Amino acid sequence: MTRKQIKEQTARYAKFVEWSDEDKCFIGRCPEIMAGGVHGSDEVRVYAELCQAVEEMLELIHADGHALPEPLGKKDFSGKFVLRVEPAIHRRLAAKALAAGESLNNFCAKKLAKA
Repeated sequence: MTRKQIKEQTARYAKFVEWSDEDKCFIGRCPEIMAGGVHGSDEVRVYAELCQAVEEMLELIHADGHALPEPLGKKDFSGKFVLRVEPAIHRRLAAKALAAGESLNNFCAKKLAKA
């Protein structure tokens, strides 16, 4: 794979840079490609380092003869997933949904949309 192809592939993967109150710095992650991440005090620099790290990981994956993971943006999602919670949480959510005059599904979907 050429350098240009690696850069094009890198652009297809989701990259996140967020401030961490716990670490007191910016943390950059690309969950589809690497478990860890990069960190630093400058958001733009962290993003640039993250892009470089993802490029390097893609080169390693390719050099090892492995297939690249499918980018999250290309995956199809049904809109359904199962979430297991403690019975007390389930009861509390059901009560709040009932009080709001909504189904539990609709109530939870609205709450998750705000997250």
